[in-house]
Amino acid sequence: MSLLPVADALDRLLSAAQPTVRTETVSLRDAEGRVLAADLAARLTQPPFDNSAMDGYAVRHADIAELGSILKVVGTSSAGHAFEGTAGPGEAVRIFTGAPLPAFADTVLLQEDAERLEDGRIRTTFLTPEGRHIRPRGQDFSEGEVVLHAGDVLDPGRLTVAAAMNHAELTVYARPRIAVLATGDELVPPGTRPGASQIIASNTYGVSAIARKAGAEVIDLGIVEDDRQAILEAVRKALVLDIDVLVTLGGASVGDFDLVQPVLGEAGMALDFWRIAMRPGKPLMVGRLGAIQVVGLPGNPVSSLVCSLLFLEPLVRRLARLPGKSRLRSAVAAVPVRENDHRQDHIRARIDRGPAGELRVTPFDKQDSSMMKTFAQSEGLLVRLPHAPALEAGAACQVLLLREPAV
Repeated sequence: MSLLPVADALDRLLSAAQPTVRTETVSLRDAEGRVLAADLAARLTQPPFDNSAMDGYAVRHADIAELGSILKVVGTSSAGHAFEGTAGPGEAVRIFTGAPLPAFADTVLLQEDAERLEDGRIRTTFLTPEGRHIRPRGQDFSEGEVVLHAGDVLDPGRLTVAAAMNHAELTVYARPRIAVLATGDELVPPGTRPGASQIIASNTYGVSAIARKAGAEVIDLGIVEDDRQAILEAVRKALVLDIDVLVTLGGASVGDFDLVQPVLGEAGMALDFWRIAMRPGKPLMVGRLGAIQVVGLPGNPVSSLVCSLLFLEPLVRRLARLPGKSRLRSAVAAVPVRENDHRQDHIRARIDRGPAGELRVTPFDKQDSSMMKTFAQSEGLLVRLPHAPALEAGAACQVLLLREPAV
């Protein structure tokens, strides 16, 4: 089987993804980042009454038509405490921002445009236009008006208006459910003292973090040894968990102990594609078990993380109905970079900013896919397309950004 280009593999993976149709009702506090599943209409009018946009005095404009007009202050209107009295010609009401506008008033005179006199009187020092500094009832939205729509991602601004429309709960699309299964006789959980031939299982944590940040609910299926029956039993358990994606870690290659692909085939998986023209991460596997998409990630930690960023993250966002989010950024090479071969390369690199704010990329010397420390120290991955020519220092390039570099 020939190696599949990265772009083609991603297209095939996403084209088979069916966005979730499950919905659930969550509180406003738990709705950040979720996708609204139904149009949302206001349950009240906002503002519910004419109110003042500034601190000042509620007046009839006819009483302040001339500069130096003198008015008597007969009461106060503050937020939550409306003026309940009456005011005749030549009278004003002290008013504060957000306070209800008294029925007699048609203008708000700013407090800095009035000189306070003795005996509770004021004198105007500025000619204020009629109707100024008033927020009319319903200026923001009216009861029954649809303000948010199905498919809107609930960010801070949308959560704020949802609360203002008097909604304590919202109907959102359920998070896609991702089950992660690690395989390998050599693996033991963190916190365990490994034996002479064992290593700590680390891939689950980075892969799960990527999936969660992309919008998934993650189920950790633990570690299963390199045994056909044990893997098959773990897969069968996963199939009854109402999951959208099964992610396997390791065992998807062609070695004597790489049993994941044949066992998944025995369980009924239809293989879509396997082996990608990329480095690291060539043995990526994608298939389907009924309605469940299967993503088999390589066992090497860096390969697993790179494949998760390139494939699992966009898959989760598609399933969660979230908009696509590209990590690719334009940059310049800080040092010369050699030409590339037939596989798309993703080179761990330090990234800083040049004098004009441009991203400058300095690859690490060692790029072995088992080396996690350099991945943790990298701000991004220098992306080298197949057969890309050598780069000179200062040449344009692209990076897949892992985190924002320090300024």
